[in-house]
Amino acid sequence: MMIEKKNILVVDDEPNARKVLSAILSDAGYRVIESIDAEKAIKRISRGDIDLIITDVKMPGMDGMQLFHNITKKHSDIPVIFLTAYGTVESAVTAMTEGASYYFIKPPDYIKLKSTIERALEQRYLKKELKFQKNRLHEENNQVQLTGNTAQMKKIYNIIEIIRDSSSSVLLYGETGTGKELVARALHYTSNKKDKPFIAVNCAAIPRELIESEFFGFEKGAFTGAMSRRIGKIEEASGGTLFLDEIGDLELSLQAKLLRVLQENTIERLGSNKKIKVEFRLVSSTNRDLKKMVGSGKFREDLFYRINVIQISLPPLRDRVSDIPLLATEFLKEFCNREKKSLTITDEVIKIFQDYHWPGNIRQLKNIMERATILAKENMITPKELPEDIISLTESAEIGSKKTLKHLELHAIKKTLHECNGNKSKAAKMLGISRKTFYKRLSGYSIE
Repeated sequence: MMIEKKNILVVDDEPNARKVLSAILSDAGYRVIESIDAEKAIKRISRGDIDLIITDVKMPGMDGMQLFHNITKKHSDIPVIFLTAYGTVESAVTAMTEGASYYFIKPPDYIKLKSTIERALEQRYLKKELKFQKNRLHEENNQVQLTGNTAQMKKIYNIIEIIRDSSSSVLLYGETGTGKELVARALHYTSNKKDKPFIAVNCAAIPRELIESEFFGFEKGAFTGAMSRRIGKIEEASGGTLFLDEIGDLELSLQAKLLRVLQENTIERLGSNKKIKVEFRLVSSTNRDLKKMVGSGKFREDLFYRINVIQISLPPLRDRVSDIPLLATEFLKEFCNREKKSLTITDEVIKIFQDYHWPGNIRQLKNIMERATILAKENMITPKELPEDIISLTESAEIGSKKTLKHLELHAIKKTLHECNGNKSKAAKMLGISRKTFYKRLSGYSIE
């Protein structure tokens, strides 16, 4: 497992000083960029990929203090470490009160310098993560919206209202694209945990060799390339909600470790034996039959009962026909705002939508509305802006076709594959389903 190297900018007008420091930092695993003066350093920093700066104080032209003030104005998140001669210690100490990470008298204690760099980089990472989580929390808090007036959806709203402040685990069942993550977010952001983290993990999307470190985090030196500590998703979710999407894709070994976390409310980062207390609400989702998986030995029975305290089943879009106009209108508003357009949907399009079987559910409807909004040249969405397979399938249904849902789905998949010249990833995207689900459908229909 490899971790991306950090970029350190060394600013010093003395060639030997730069050469020695660059060699030491390179040996420590950093990527070093050298600059002979502050003006060139400012140009290099503007490219946006510098993680830490080490600068001399006394230099011709713009000195280190002026460079530091420039950085604090435009790039305040980048840590700055000063190298100074005895005569300029006072100015370096002043810089420390203004936010500099540290100062060293030339020649520096390189062991202490490296530990200071590690600490500064870790603090920067934690600050960025905190800022990211706060921004995401604010955005998600204003975007959670469930749409629908059918009896099934009203039942789900009622369940959310009853259980939202409970700490019990929730399992969401439903086909791909039915809005399971949206329900998970609604549970969190209407609860008393709404100001705490909501951490979503797609268990099917993370490579097998990375998923354990994603869950539990790791300490510096836990494996090759682990140059700094990383907080795992479970630890990030402490105090809030952990949403495990497609939990049925977890390997048995990780299922056992997750069960232990739920039993003991503690984790251990990779490379450490220190137990860390975690408290979170677990919301899981799946489009698989976990009971069957338990019976076949692919899912732990004890974990199944742990995560399935409260179960919510989400209906497919074909069972929510009366909600389709509402959903289409909501998506149209969203994409019109983005594209700076003003559009309406014709009754003919709504009729086509309500006659269609929606194998990709709400996600597919959203993708089609995005496409139609972009393609629309007039002030309304007409059948001309819809994919041809939707038109052809709904037309065949209107003339009395006796095809089953599987026949219709098979036809849609074959037609979309043909339109995409056999590109499976592109076809899955057009149908609004994940690549994994698409490959399962291909295998089920024996399509090469």
